Amino acid sequence: MVASVYAYQIMERQRGYAEFETAQKSILVFNDGLETSAWKVGAARSTRFTIKYGFLQLVPNAGTLSIDATYPTTLGTQSSPVSLPGGTFSVVKYWLSNTYVSFDPSFETYILGNSDSVIYGSADSYGRVVIKQPTQGLAAVILDYRVRVLDPSVVRVGVYDVNYVNIRVIKLSMLVSSPWSYVHDFDLKARCINVTTTTSDIFYTNGGEAVVSVRLGESNPIEQVPVSLKPGQVVFVVSVSEMLVSV
Repeated sequence: MVASVYAYQIMERQRGYAEFETAQKSILVFNDGLETSAWKVGAARSTRFTIKYGFLQLVPNAGTLSIDATYPTTLGTQSSPVSLPGGTFSVVKYWLSNTYVSFDPSFETYILGNSDSVIYGSADSYGRVVIKQPTQGLAAVILDYRVRVLDPSVVRVGVYDVNYVNIRVIKLSMLVSSPWSYVHDFDLKARCINVTTTTSDIFYTNGGEAVVSVRLGESNPIEQVPVSLKPGQVVFVVSVSEMLVSV
């Protein structure tokens, strides 16, 4: 009897760990579909989840996103920060008890992206997925989205070269107002419901480097990306894709 109970416990642990690995793959597939749908209003994707041992959690308003920028003025000094649209951000989490998988409290590994909250250029994924144990007794797979800064597009307007510094944000919108958990079999859906673009004022610059600063979460450090400008004018353009995530 003891041997039978022990064998059953081992089997359950293996099944729980297998679900943990499957959940990681499902979250990566979900991210691929979401990024494919972003920037196309009405486009949608869904990913199937089967969860028995852990739970998937949608966390709206998980923290504050702040974005600002500075640029070299015509006086040769760096400008005061220009505040750009940010707001709040949401995350998707899969949780599993350390009965099935356990990590050191300092353990943290990225299976998509890295710890950077702002990325430069078009090569890297918006999404980042980290595995860690943020809560005692529970391991987590966490998906959130980074801010992308693109190379400036320079357009000749009259006598000025205008540097358009493009900043792109994927924002998750959720039907729930507080963290909500899901188990069993369900489809996690993502649909693009809105794309908005906001432009800053026009600023005059001698050229050099603008600096875009991003903070994703109040407790996290500010991260910065330098952007090369031509002398003339500079405009900061923030585009936001709002993705409705639901079950």
